[in-house]
Amino acid sequence: MAAKDLGAFARRYYRAFEKKDRAFVEDNLADGFTFTSPYDDHIGRDEYFERCWPNSERLRKFSFAAVMARGDAVFVLYDCETKDGTSFRNAEYMTFENGRLKSVEVYFGDPPTGIGKDDYPAFVDVGKQAWDQRLHSM
Repeated sequence: MAAKDLGAFARRYYRAFEKKDRAFVEDNLADGFTFTSPYDDHIGRDEYFERCWPNSERLRKFSFAAVMARGDAVFVLYDCETKDGTSFRNAEYMTFENGRLKSVEVYFGDPPTGIGKDDYPAFVDVGKQAWDQRLHSM
């Protein structure tokens, strides 16, 4: 797949989060897909959908500051607006294998207020409540 196509695919991946189009994401993950963030150490497909996909309910819109493709990789810098009007900025490095998303590495700033890396699984279990608490403590 050409680098230009991978940049377009990366944008489509974020649009799937906006539209809650889980089928698009599921259909376009490579075998052995991993997701890494300060809270997630190379988690696989099932855990990704369990821990990360529910966040799509809070997200309204992604605005891309940069989308740069090289070979089988794409770097994305974006601002995301949430449904409650707050926003955040992340950088993600995506790799592809045979036109499918093989890995995502997410880079962001401080964790949500009061939530440490070891506490993240509990945070996911009560995701909405913890998110609301963070927003109201700012």
